[in-house]
Amino acid sequence: MRATADFTTEPGAEGAITLVFTGPLLVSSIGAVDHRLRALEGPIAAIDLSASPRIDTVGAWTAWRLSQQFGARIVGASAEAQRLIGALGHVDDNTAAVTPPRLPVLLRVPEHVGIVMSDLGQGILLVLGFLGQVVLASGAILRHPVRFRVRALVHQMELMGVNALAIIALMSFLVGIVIAQQGAVQLRQFGAEIYTVNLVGRLSMRELGILMTAIMVAGRSGSAFAAQLGTMKLTEEIDAMRTIGVSPVEALVIPRLLATMLMMPLLGIYSAAISIIGGAALSALTLGIPFFTFLARIQEVVPLHDVWVALIKGPVFGLIVATSGCYQGLQVKSDAEEVGTRTTAAVVMAIFMVIVLDAFFAVFFSEVGWG
Repeated sequence: MRATADFTTEPGAEGAITLVFTGPLLVSSIGAVDHRLRALEGPIAAIDLSASPRIDTVGAWTAWRLSQQFGARIVGASAEAQRLIGALGHVDDNTAAVTPPRLPVLLRVPEHVGIVMSDLGQGILLVLGFLGQVVLASGAILRHPVRFRVRALVHQMELMGVNALAIIALMSFLVGIVIAQQGAVQLRQFGAEIYTVNLVGRLSMRELGILMTAIMVAGRSGSAFAAQLGTMKLTEEIDAMRTIGVSPVEALVIPRLLATMLMMPLLGIYSAAISIIGGAALSALTLGIPFFTFLARIQEVVPLHDVWVALIKGPVFGLIVATSGCYQGLQVKSDAEEVGTRTTAAVVMAIFMVIVLDAFFAVFFSEVGWG
């Protein structure tokens, strides 16, 4: 038969009593006397645990609660009981939880700016280190081409390229309609509606086609890269790959980088073409410009170097999007909440860098005569 906990009271000095526990003070046995313990009235001078051979956290908490309630001392406790009761007393100590007073605003703001700038510097160093790993992994693959995962590359090209055709087509078609409609409204004031073709063609092919595609891919595929790699980091799959001698950068990062760099120019040209079709459709409905006349005019007003501008921007934007997603995913360390945080950071980082570089490209191509 399983032993149960019990207690007796012994008279002490000045009317106080000594509470003597017998039997094991365990979560499975102390419930039988809990209602009697709660009905006790003081004063209690001491709590004797010498007759309790076994004790767990629940039993220690019961003895500690009674000592705090009646101001009684605990005697006869074993080493294990003393350790558990001491830990409970330490947990109850709230002195360490007192927060220091906040600094004045004039000091707090510079301190926060300094922390942000320090974190920014550390982030730049980590990104450079990640790019170095990518370069080393690329060199290893060039020396040993058999290690390159062609199936992974094709799979990623399908996921981030082929599967994105529908959403990019819808977005680009609507953007083309908006450009044509807004441009026609302004040009109509000067009787120059025919130049809507120039506006839609050059703006779609040179800027908005590849830029909107990069933003869409950043939100769709860049976030997926961060979430996938972050989850693999949490489940220790990446550590397992290192343990068996497989480089995570070669197996996971390089295929995603190449797939995005290869598909981004194609998606950009595809987006520009759909945007031009959207502009042609609106022009045929509202401006009286026949659909096929609009498309034929595009060949005359859009110079070939605009196509080359889009093709040059595509791989660069793809590299930024994939690098942001993979880098943020591999930085996950603690919990699932960080996966969401890093995924958001990947999208923001990619879109910000894409817009900054697009502005740089605009100035650069203008200077070289491709404006």
